[in-house]
Amino acid sequence: MRRFITITVLISLAAALLRWAPVPLGASPPKNEGLAIVVNQANPVDELSMAELRTVFLGERSHWPNGRRITLVMMDAGRPEREAVLREICRMSESDLRRRFVQGLLTGEILVSPKTLSSPEGVRKFVFNVPGAIGYMRPSDVDASVKVLRIDGHYPSDVEYALRVPERH
Repeated sequence: MRRFITITVLISLAAALLRWAPVPLGASPPKNEGLAIVVNQANPVDELSMAELRTVFLGERSHWPNGRRITLVMMDAGRPEREAVLREICRMSESDLRRRFVQGLLTGEILVSPKTLSSPEGVRKFVFNVPGAIGYMRPSDVDASVKVLRIDGHYPSDVEYALRVPERH
């Protein structure tokens, strides 16, 4: 009887481990690319720590060092880039972020809610046209009209860069 229980437990444990495997056996893990944090070319900031970036994306910081108001621009809900921002920077769910901004606007802790756009092209154009804007996009969507910030001393192409989004298929 004891042997039967041990075998049953081992089979159950093996089955559970196979279900939790992040990648099917024999398959390659999904590849990720860096997520570029971009600002207007005129912005004097070249680098932010992850902690500083979080205060910006949570609306806790409202102005750049030069006194210009920060305008946060995000992509539509459901986009992989936005999900990466929620997971890696904000460390909260979509509903938690929405609740935070509504509550912050009502209490006056947050002055402006993020601008939401549907495409990286829209984000890039917005950041280009608004001197205090900050947004995000895949490095392949970046052009010379915006400036990519270093985060914790690293660019999106660096191995040590913390912000990652699944590559496009």
